[in-house]
Amino acid sequence: MNSFASPSQTHPTTAPLPFSRVRAPAEDLYPRLFDAILEQRIDPASRFTEDSLKEMFCASRADVRRVLTQLSLEQVIVLRANHRPRVAAPDREQTRQALHARRLAENTLVLLACQRPQTEGLKRLRGLIERERQAVEQNRRGAAIRLSGEFHLHLAQMAGNAPLAHFLGSLVPLTSLAIARSECQTHSCCAWQEHLTLVEAVERGDISKAAMLMNRHLDHLEQTLLGSDLEHCVAG
Repeated sequence: MNSFASPSQTHPTTAPLPFSRVRAPAEDLYPRLFDAILEQRIDPASRFTEDSLKEMFCASRADVRRVLTQLSLEQVIVLRANHRPRVAAPDREQTRQALHARRLAENTLVLLACQRPQTEGLKRLRGLIERERQAVEQNRRGAAIRLSGEFHLHLAQMAGNAPLAHFLGSLVPLTSLAIARSECQTHSCCAWQEHLTLVEAVERGDISKAAMLMNRHLDHLEQTLLGSDLEHCVAG
């Protein structure tokens, strides 16, 4: 039986979710769907199916299933046999553990990246930062959060430790979801700037500076998601 329940197998189809019916290339489906989740146009209360997403995004069933599976592996979507897919809702403890694991991983990854800076890799990081800045200025919160996460994932790839980068890949989307669900609704005006100073330290091979900047950036993220007397609204 299909693991993604169709409308006829469960409850009657509810009203369509608010999406434009613009045809999207298959490779664009992941960011479009993830952005919709991060902007809470699809949230844990949304009742959607494989078929409804296919219609919303004018995508093939195979592409929808592929993206849902990827988001499931990233702990963003929950898939259960004979149930509709649903958006995950990480609680405070799950978020705390993910942030702790991220700090352990990223402290090592940023040190490794400083030891082997790559021209093309640094160029891509700067490109991601520019796209993040534009998303913030255009008030595209979902895209800004997603691009911020992509920055950390690409920095991890530059470090040259595939298992550790893969581990980080299991944590960043989950914390991106937590950021989207946080009470801080104004997306960071400074996260992309923090990313830029971090890239500059990596480019110089300044290990101590890069480590300090990474820890400060993660401190801000933790303050946003777990609460603090300080008020920071960042994306990680």
